Amino acid sequence: MEDRRNVIIAVLLIGIILFGWPYITGQFFPNNEAASADVAQAGEAAPPANPEVVVPNSVVSQRSLQTALADGGRIQVDTPKLDGSISLTGARIDDMMLKNYRMGVDDDTPEVRLLSPAGTADAYFARFGWLGEGIELPGDKTVWQASSQRLTPGNPVTLSWRNGTGQTFQMLLAIDEDYLITVDQRVMNGGGAPIAIRPYGLISRRGVSEDKSTWTIHVGPMGVFDGSADYGWNYDDVEEAGPDGAKFATTGGWLGFTDKYWLTALVPDQKTPIDAAFRASGDVFQNEMLQKTPTVLQPGRQFTQRSHFFVGAKETEVLDHYRSDLGFEKFDLAIDWGWFRPIEKAFLYVLTWLFDLVGNFGVAIICLTLIVRGLMFPIAQKQFKSMAQMKAIQPKMKKLQEIHKDDKTKQQQELMKLYKEEKVNPLAGCLPMFLQIPVFFALYKLLMLSIEMRHQPFALWIQDLSAPDPLTPVNLFGLIPFDPPGFLAIGVLPIILGVTMFFQFRLQPMTDPIQKQLFSIMPWVMMFIMAPFAAGLQLYWVASNLFTIAQQKLLYARHPELKEAMKRDAEAKMREREAKTKA
Repeated sequence: MEDRRNVIIAVLLIGIILFGWPYITGQFFPNNEAASADVAQAGEAAPPANPEVVVPNSVVSQRSLQTALADGGRIQVDTPKLDGSISLTGARIDDMMLKNYRMGVDDDTPEVRLLSPAGTADAYFARFGWLGEGIELPGDKTVWQASSQRLTPGNPVTLSWRNGTGQTFQMLLAIDEDYLITVDQRVMNGGGAPIAIRPYGLISRRGVSEDKSTWTIHVGPMGVFDGSADYGWNYDDVEEAGPDGAKFATTGGWLGFTDKYWLTALVPDQKTPIDAAFRASGDVFQNEMLQKTPTVLQPGRQFTQRSHFFVGAKETEVLDHYRSDLGFEKFDLAIDWGWFRPIEKAFLYVLTWLFDLVGNFGVAIICLTLIVRGLMFPIAQKQFKSMAQMKAIQPKMKKLQEIHKDDKTKQQQELMKLYKEEKVNPLAGCLPMFLQIPVFFALYKLLMLSIEMRHQPFALWIQDLSAPDPLTPVNLFGLIPFDPPGFLAIGVLPIILGVTMFFQFRLQPMTDPIQKQLFSIMPWVMMFIMAPFAAGLQLYWVASNLFTIAQQKLLYARHPELKEAMKRDAEAKMREREAKTKA
């Protein structure tokens, strides 16, 4: 009985961690009261004085993407991973597509578009500028002069503008072969008096992401402020923060908008104190950074402030590179890894290596599952050994329980003495299951978050491992022109998952009616629960069930005494129930 209770406890704990723990602890979406307290202590952040800051939706005119891209001069952007342009009006970085990712599974679908010009239905752009008093500053309508019409990794571009009082403003733009644009904001004071300026950067986004925040994936505004990654702000939270928005003060870090697979981020100089803010008005959301202290520039002097703008895919190796090589504080946490980040990243590197080796992501998942089950085999073997030891001393345990049935304290003391004499640890059968929980959850998070799995085919009808299984017998596998509702759209993989889990549970003789009922229902409940999840995760679970079945058969062959003892227990319980029924 003890061993089966351990199984039930482990299964329930896995369910709690997967589907309930984050709601209990608030780990993934902290309470906004705590977040608001941090904001209140952070100080004020003045918004950049330009019309783009939180423009109400009713004020912004709608225009087509083609019209917006044809309006005014542009600098073409061309890198191995990015394709787009930068508007010379306002120096907006507002047209960017990802060459290596497409909207759909087929190669003939359009590239993923991240940025769109202001005034379009999906306006999403970045802009850099300056604040100052008593001086004419470039704004969102300023037309800049470019040193070149093409920005590439080997060809930086300088944008220049001169006001009427002798000040020259420049933005030196450089781009690497991944997703990073470096912006050097330079001011040269050719006037006759000192000036005070504060460089800023902003990202403006109309509407919210199609991806939705869940307890495993944070989507929306986020940042790293004074060394802490803040996943506590969703779009609704920013709207509820009011006109002033959510404000932060930090030295180092970054802020931006994160989607499931994509990221835009402002990265200030990591040694310069800044004020940062998340703001919203209508359906326009904006993230801002502003140099905290004005720089006073004497006549004849110049000042340059370096910032960076990331626009691209959340590829683990790229994010790690920017964190380690460029010093972007905790930039890798743009991926919401959660508690088990070291385990998840280790599995990711193994999974990527296997994919390079076998050429199929689904096969790589199966190979990874086999490796994990192999690594966990000693733990499972120890668990079976402990179960066998507990079964061997069970007659003595029952005798002690009967002798001391009226004295629970004495009963526990005698049982502990028995465990010590027989060198048996009653928790050894349960502890290995607890150790498997972090591994299971880490794999779950990895397969849900990994962009490497996006649009990757497996075999037959599984052409996208990042999407749910599309084939369901409810409409006779597509032969009937009927799209079943979500709760009935049970794919083939979830069905196989339920069947394999059923046979896995059948390997354990069950005498407890409650346990038997629980284990008879759970496979079919999990079939419905897992149906909306990514096919890659379903494939992992099916493979894990099959390997576990094979593993259990092998362990039963190595420990025949355990199987015989469990069989005798089952028969004894059956005879006991029959006797009670006759009585």
